[in-house]
Amino acid sequence: MLARARNAGTPVIHVVNDGGEGSPYDIRTEIGQIHPRVAPIEGEPVVVKTAAPNAFVGTDLGEHIDAAGNKNVIVAGFMTNMCVTFTAEGAFLRGNQPTVVADACATRPLQTVVSDVSAEQIHHSALATIADLYGIVVPSGSSLSPSS
Repeated sequence: MLARARNAGTPVIHVVNDGGEGSPYDIRTEIGQIHPRVAPIEGEPVVVKTAAPNAFVGTDLGEHIDAAGNKNVIVAGFMTNMCVTFTAEGAFLRGNQPTVVADACATRPLQTVVSDVSAEQIHHSALATIADLYGIVVPSGSSLSPSS
């Protein structure tokens, strides 16, 4: 999906969550860095978010998207139920049309006071929430049309 976007000349913007020093999302350590397989190349901006799961809050993501000149925003990443969901909602609320690529997102299992919830259940629930109102959900990158 990333290679296809780059080959088509589609602007790619990366977002990374910096949870702070010592957290599992500490971007100063290997575990908190963008995986090399999806790492930015020269010229691709990296937005660092610290304030909220919605990547538009407290960042210049909106400015990068506006500069790209496209209302359509493709969202992928980790965790489906947090950063992906809230960023897709944020895109919708600012007038963009978010598309979430299901197989390019993932999450983790969670425990509640009632029961354990599998990663698959959480992932599917988050995708259903997005598709219910404010975004388009496609199964895979190959499902994206050239106008997405």
